[in-house]
Amino acid sequence: MRIWRPIVAAAALSLTLAGCGSTDTPETTPTSAGPWQFTDGSGEVVKADKTPTRIIAHAGEAAALMSFGIKPVGVYADESVKTDPNLKGLDLTGIEILGEEWGKIDVEKAASLRPDLIVGDYWPAEKAHSGLEEGVDEKSKKLKELAPVVGVSQGKSIVDLAEGYEALAKSLGAKVDAPEIAASKKKFEDAVTAFKAAVASKPNLTALAMSPADDKVYVANPEFAPELLDFQKWGLKVVNPDKPDPGFPYWENLSWENADKYQPDLILWDGRSYTDTANAEWGKKQPTWFAIKAAKADAVVSWPAYWLHTYGHFAAELDKLTTAIKAADENVGS
Repeated sequence: MRIWRPIVAAAALSLTLAGCGSTDTPETTPTSAGPWQFTDGSGEVVKADKTPTRIIAHAGEAAALMSFGIKPVGVYADESVKTDPNLKGLDLTGIEILGEEWGKIDVEKAASLRPDLIVGDYWPAEKAHSGLEEGVDEKSKKLKELAPVVGVSQGKSIVDLAEGYEALAKSLGAKVDAPEIAASKKKFEDAVTAFKAAVASKPNLTALAMSPADDKVYVANPEFAPELLDFQKWGLKVVNPDKPDPGFPYWENLSWENADKYQPDLILWDGRSYTDTANAEWGKKQPTWFAIKAAKADAVVSWPAYWLHTYGHFAAELDKLTTAIKAADENVGS
């Protein structure tokens, strides 16, 4: 997850390469005793003498693997697993929770699980995997000393990300051709079709991905947000900010005095801070928020910022966005 700037021991659980506590979770095939390899998002080929079976994964990556029947022995998250959008509704029984705050991982507990693979997204802008970025507690970074680290790149498309974790799951023994997986993909394809149709009906609609905070207003740079790149690819005019932070190019940072630099027709609000009342609350807290015409018109919708990993989650979020686009006025920002 992209935060805002300023912003050895006993044996433990064994991995069950089977269902995730749900009746529609695909099964896995027995893993091979032979050598294993996977090309990491960094381009490095990660190799092991045998297929890993004791996996520790970051929250979204764990959800992706679990959607294919691969159950990790441990998970570390950026917030409570009860509220993490990737993990809500998943059966985490038998999985050790190794952290519920960005940058803090219980490495001692992780070591006790005897992992043979760590799974975390690769972030090209930071050249680091989830949980190992700049700003993470140095002690937490020792996680990478326990086992090889691998992950799919948070690159140019959430579709690529989902397909990458499908490939990783397959390499770990998952039956990726299971009917329930095909059904999930079909829902996603239908959601994309509906999204494209809604966008086509509003050819002049502009959108801006934003995240208001106490000190600044953050405007997302689609070049480092794969879901926003997907929206652009499917026709939505998501605005690219003029001056992303050179040191942390995920965002352009605006002072509250300049909050209205951009005037979109629809605000895509960082879902990590979005609530149904957030727009009104920020309008009272920071009057210049309502200098943005779309905010004044309450033309806002949650944007699934930096967390999507599965076809199912992407389909659900696209449906919400499609509804908002259908209701949007192309002339609000004029």
